[in-house]
Amino acid sequence: MALNIKPLSDRVIVEPAPAETQTASGIIIPDTAKEKPQKGTVVAVGNGKKDEPLTVKVGDTVLYGKYAGTDLKFNGKDYLIMREDDILAII
Repeated sequence: MALNIKPLSDRVIVEPAPAETQTASGIIIPDTAKEKPQKGTVVAVGNGKKDEPLTVKVGDTVLYGKYAGTDLKFNGKDYLIMREDDILAII
C-alpha cells in the first residue's frame, strides 16, 4: 500500500526499522529497555528547496539522529517526518 502523504519542501517521511528484540548473544530485550531505532526506509520525499534538489529518494535506507523528526501515525503504522538535514547517512 502506497503512502498518500506528500511532504513539502525538503522534508522526507521515513518508516523506522523495527526495534531490536534480541541481542547478538540471544538475550531478549524487554520493552522497557528497547531504544528508539535510528535507521529507517524513506517512503516519501518532498520537491526540495529552490536550487537545492534532495539527495535521498524513496526506498533509500537512512541513518538519522536519535531525536530527529516528528512522530506520525498513519493507517496504524508509525512514521517520522523530518528535514533532509536531519538525515546523517544513506546506507
